[in-house]
Formats: sequence, structure tokens, C-alpha cells
Amino acid sequence: MAGALDGYRIIDLTANVLGPTALQNLGDMGADIIKVESLAGDDVRYISAGLHEGMSAVFMNCNRNKRSISLNLKTKEGLEVLTKLIAGADVFVHTMRVKAIEKLGLSYEKVSAIKPDIVYAQANGFGQNGVHADRPAYDDIIQAVSGMGMLNKRLYGEPGYVPMPIVDKIVGVMLGSSVTTALLHRERTGEGQFVEVPMFESIVAFNLIEHLHGKVFEPPVAEMGYPRVYNKYRRPYKTKDGYLGVLPNTQKHWSDFFGIIGMPELRDDPRFIDFAQRTIYFEELYTVVETTLPEKNTADWIQLFTTGDIPFAELNDLEDVLHDPHLESVDFFKKMEHQTEGTIRTTDIPVHYSKSPGEIKRLAPNLGEHTEQILLELGYSADEIDEMIQNKTASKFVEES
Repeated sequence: MAGALDGYRIIDLTANVLGPTALQNLGDMGADIIKVESLAGDDVRYISAGLHEGMSAVFMNCNRNKRSISLNLKTKEGLEVLTKLIAGADVFVHTMRVKAIEKLGLSYEKVSAIKPDIVYAQANGFGQNGVHADRPAYDDIIQAVSGMGMLNKRLYGEPGYVPMPIVDKIVGVMLGSSVTTALLHRERTGEGQFVEVPMFESIVAFNLIEHLHGKVFEPPVAEMGYPRVYNKYRRPYKTKDGYLGVLPNTQKHWSDFFGIIGMPELRDDPRFIDFAQRTIYFEELYTVVETTLPEKNTADWIQLFTTGDIPFAELNDLEDVLHDPHLESVDFFKKMEHQTEGTIRTTDIPVHYSKSPGEIKRLAPNLGEHTEQILLELGYSADEIDEMIQNKTASKFVEES
């Protein structure tokens, strides 16, 4: 069964996590993703654990369903190859700084002159109409400037970063969505277009869904910052022998919860009588949960909350997630054979389509693994390809014997 993006070709000039994550998602849906790498390759090839140099765990987790061609874009011949790729593509995506991409002669104006209906998407640190347009940016930088890092200070007294490249991953989802939206426009009108996805603006919009809070209104009705989500009582709760995540939410949840814990009188407590009041007295409400759960073992609470249909979750460590019974029941972790890295574990495609499902057709490529294949598709002869490789215009992967 064909994926929703079967037949679309995307030229991928992205690196690190943001762009590769976005385009892996599109590759999962069937798009032909051609990852154009330098002769040294994407830097993420060389971070985190791995068996062979250039095939790190992080790289493998955000570069499946792609083909890799390794080109020296500082040479005339390398740019000629890229120009031919662009001429046959539907989408061109990069995460380079604007000055760098313009120096290569790959601005939207230049690329759309090659392919007028191309969707040209770029993800950069800051929007190009702003005063910070030329500043470099990475995940930590955007966590800092967006206010995300200071949310931790409200809770723990010191600023801190979320312990993952959360900006890259969130903006990666936005980038992938933006590309598909632009393709839909092209299907309807025949028009390509320029798409900019700035990290800073994207994350500020993401953060302020709840944290703009009282300043949604003018004049403001309260300060910024949604108190419920950064109060010290919003955390996993200690039981007699472990921890649980518990969050009654609806009127029925709380009514049933108060009965389960043996405090039915709280159903009529004016502080907890409805959603609006619980929002005001959330600290007192969560204190009830925190002081009650240590009275029983985790297994006892799980039985009671399951019977009472109260939202709860066991507190999994990372290792526990690999053996989570729900994930095991949906066969979420796949063991597959990589062409050079042997048996690897990967996550399944989480989104399911009844008519156009995604598919893991190929695992992350070695650097330049498809250089020869792609050049042959573009009409280059074997002799021309050998000359490019000898002249360091391109490189190819040679598997160790």
C-alpha cells in the first residue's frame, strides 16, 4: 500500500536533529528523501554510542528512510550535481544560516529559477525579518531566549534546560507539517513557495499556549505563567513502596477519587466543588493526593484506580519503557537488520493511517551509501562517477571487508 507521500522527492540539506527528524517523518510516509551530506557527513553521525564511526545511535534514530549522497558543494561539479537533483525534486529543505546558503548560490530565488514550482523550506534560529536574524542558534540557545529555561527557576529555584533537544524535535515536527501544507497548496494551485520555520518564534508560540496566561488580555488580568503546571505539587507522588503519576481531571474523576481515598466529604468542599475552584486551589488539592498515596502500596493503588477509571501511570524509568506492557502489545520496538550495524532496535511509526500507512523501508544510510546510485539516476556514467570520487567532488561508502 502506497504511503501518502509516495512519488514526492525531497532534497535534504539539513543536519543535527531538527531537519533530519522532520524529513525522517516525511520519509516514513513514502517520500524519497535524498540526504545531501558533505564529505565529512552530518555532525550527528559522530555523537552518542555506536558500533562504527559515523553511525551513532542518535543519527540512526532520525535518518531512516533516506538515501545519502556525499558531495563537496564548494566545487563547481558538486553544485552541478545538486542543481540536477533540484531540477527533479518537489521540495528543497535546509537548516543552514542564510548567509551560508546564499554563498552557495542556493537562495530561494536561485533554487526556484531551477524548479519554479519547488517548495523551498528553511528552518533557522530567528526569523529573517528580525533584529536577531543573523545570530547562530542551537537547541540550548532557544531554550534560554524563549523563557523555557527560566520555567525551571519558578519550580526549583534555578534555571535549567529540558534534558533533551526538545526545541529541535518540536520545531522538526513544525517543519515537516509546514512542508506538507505547502505541498497541499501546490497540489491545489500548481504554485511552489518559500517557507520559513524560525526556531525562536516557533517555540515562543509553543510555550505561550498556556504561559501567556493573564496577558492574553489587555489590560492583563494576571501575570504570565500558568501556575498549575509549575507548582511544586505537580510531580509523581510517593506511594508506600514506589511512585505513581496520578491526575484526576474531570468532575467525575475527582468525585470518584475522593471516594477511593476515603474522603467523600471533599466532594462538597467549596474549594474543590467544580473545575474553576479546583484551578484556584490546586495546591491544596494536590496536597491531598500527595499526603494520601503513601498510605498504600503502588499495586494497591493501581488496582483501585483501574477499577475507578482514575487517570494514573506507573513511573517508568527509561529502561522500563523498553518493556512497557502496552508498547509490547502494539509491537512498538522493532528489531531490524541494518546493512552494516547488525541487529538494531528502532521505534515504530507512531501515527497510523488506514489508507496510506507509513513504512520503514530502509534504515539510516552510511555516509555516501547511495552516491553512485543517485548519480547513475541523474545520467552520469561510471567513469564520470569514478572521476568525481577521485577528485573529491563526491565520496561513496565502501564497506569494510
